[in-house]
Amino acid sequence: MSESAKWYVIHTYSGYENKVAQSIETVIKNRGLEDLIQAVIVPSETVTEITKGKAKEVERKTFPGYVLLKMIYTDDTWHIVKSIRGVTGFVGTDPKKPTAITEEEVIAMGVGLSKEDQKPIIEVDFEVGDTVRIAGTVMDGLSGPVQEIDIAEGTVTVLIAMVGHRPSNVTVQLNQVIKVED
Repeated sequence: MSESAKWYVIHTYSGYENKVAQSIETVIKNRGLEDLIQAVIVPSETVTEITKGKAKEVERKTFPGYVLLKMIYTDDTWHIVKSIRGVTGFVGTDPKKPTAITEEEVIAMGVGLSKEDQKPIIEVDFEVGDTVRIAGTVMDGLSGPVQEIDIAEGTVTVLIAMVGHRPSNVTVQLNQVIKVED
């Protein structure tokens, strides 16, 4: 084989990305096609969601409805991939000749990065202006509006008013506040 493997993008039914990837890997293994289809990847990222003061990590697809394949394009590989249940087609202008993407584009999508190399993604269930209650500190139970959120530092600044004192800003960790529902 004089051709080298290139990256291609296939479109799938929404929610079928993992099932399609698993089916392709099964076909590769059963037919001994490891030299033709070398990688099957569902692009995803780890997101830390902080809700009600509790942090949990979830795996989230970065490009829902798409799967990346590193393969040598032939009529056979095209038919094999197209015949997988849940695949709607290859991404490209010509349905019979998909457009390959570059290695740089694949890296830009975050594919192949180790967990340490990925930028941490943190999502909170509150925003500036929302009222939150402080929990897990000496100021338990105090509440006030969010003044600033610093995801990079993992902190939130809250304007609290203590009885007999003028309102002041307090900075606490993101997981030490709970959004007060209206």
